Order: sequence, then structure tokens, then C-alpha cells
Amino acid sequence: MSSSSRLGKGLSTIFGTDVSQMLDDIQNGQIETGVSEQIRIPVADIRPNPYQPRKIFDEGALEDLASSIKTHGVFTPILVRKSVRGYDLIAGERRLRASKLAGQINIPAIVVDFDDQQMMEISLLENIQRENLNVIEEARAYDQLIKTYHYTQEQVSSRVGKSREHVTNLLRLLRLPEDVQQYVVEKKLSMGHVRALLGAGEPALMRKLATQAIEEGWSVRKMEQAVREAVQKKKHPLTPVITQPDPMDNIYVQEAHRQLEDFFQTPVKIKPNSIQIHFEDENDLTRILEKLSLIEDGGEVE
Repeated sequence: MSSSSRLGKGLSTIFGTDVSQMLDDIQNGQIETGVSEQIRIPVADIRPNPYQPRKIFDEGALEDLASSIKTHGVFTPILVRKSVRGYDLIAGERRLRASKLAGQINIPAIVVDFDDQQMMEISLLENIQRENLNVIEEARAYDQLIKTYHYTQEQVSSRVGKSREHVTNLLRLLRLPEDVQQYVVEKKLSMGHVRALLGAGEPALMRKLATQAIEEGWSVRKMEQAVREAVQKKKHPLTPVITQPDPMDNIYVQEAHRQLEDFFQTPVKIKPNSIQIHFEDENDLTRILEKLSLIEDGGEVE
């Protein structure tokens, strides 16, 4: 299938397939792109992909690649599209950065025709499939798709091949203050730590607890307990804080929690004598009610 028929219809034609493999096929000449041969483009004429979700690059790995490029050149061409001034990069940012480090004047490239939406989704999908993104970069990429193209979380989930729960949990990380998000990037705090930390609500309190957790090496359970106590103290400052047993310490409750989140595909909290099921909006609530068989066909509540 030619690129004009395969790529011109939009990314809906390749959702559910291996985008990384498709890009590799283009670069290896196994998919026609309308360009008869590989061309060389001045690196100074190439603008980085504005939709590249990956912000952190391993400097040591780039230096190694630059050294290889000095000796052997660039084997695999980058992918670009023509722009008003020069070219926009679509795929191959590591090769482009390393070529600049190596002092290369030109770089081999293949020109393809992607629009802005395709560029954004290709960048996101390729990086996720190659596992190059940290969780904050991934969350910001999902958020950009939702805000720019008005996707629902369900649509994002379908396009990236991840569960809706995964997308929801990552998007919630963006409620953290930016410095706390950086702790996650630096792996000073785990996903379990910051999921509990979100319950603190206020940015100042999140920062305080995050710093204390790092300094004292808190476990996830300790973070959960500290958040509960801090919230209780804020609501009732004159009342002594009484720590209730955490039902999640019970192995049977832990298994029930896992099964509930798998069933509802959304975050679930189990507290003493209660269960909370999170929903994003009215459509998400309808989905949950349908799972519980509480809504008849036609959307009427039984």
C-alpha cells in the first residue's frame, strides 16, 4: 500500500498496529513515500518536532551515538516533512541531536506528508511503543491530545493501546505541583507514593509531605497514613488525630481492591466500612452504572 493511501487517510488507518514498525518500514524503504530516493538535508534546516513528548535524553548515550556517527555516519534516515522554512522533524530526534554533536553538516532523510495531528500522535505512539517516555512525559502527552483534539480518555486509551485506568492514573499526576512531578521523574517518589499524595489536595501540603517522605524514606503505606492524618488535622485542628486501622493492610482487602479496579477500570478506594468508586464525568458514571446493570437500554435508571 502506498503512503498516499495508507498515510493520507489519517492515523485511524494504523491504530492498533505497531507504529514503530511502520516508521521503520518507511525508513528502510519498505513503504513507498513518494520520494524516489533518500536525500540529504542540512541539519541547520531541520526544526525539532514541536509535538515530541520526550523531553529528557540520556546525554551519555547521545555522546556514544555521536562518536559512532563520526566514524560510520547515520545508517537509518530520519523522517521529516516540508515546512515553510526548511523541514519539521517527525522521527529520529536522537539521530539529529547526535549528528549535531558530531559536527555533521547534512543528514540522510525521507520526506513524508503528515499533518499536525498525525505528527503529534505519531510522536506519542512511537515513544510509548519504544518505552522512551517517563510517566510525567506520557501524562503530558495524553493531556495535550485531550486538550488539543478534544479526545475522551477512552479514545486516548484506544489509540495508545493502554487501559483506561492507566491513562486516568497518569493524568491525575498532573495535579501534582511541578516540583513534585520532578521527584517522580527522578524516581525519588514512586507512583504509589504520589497517588496517595494526591489526597492531600493542597499543593503546599503535597510539597511538605513529599519532601518529608524523601528525607525519611517513607513506604507507600506510611505516605497514605501521613496524608490521612494531615487531612484530618486540617479539618479538625483541635481534635487529637486517631489513626484507624488501614483496611488495605489486610491481604483479602488488597485482592478485593485489585479485582474492583480491574472490573470498573477506574481508581477505587477502600476505607473502613466503605468503598469509593472514582468517575471522571457523566459519561464515565453511565459506563459504571451499566457495568452494575443499574441502567436499562436507552439510558434509563432501573
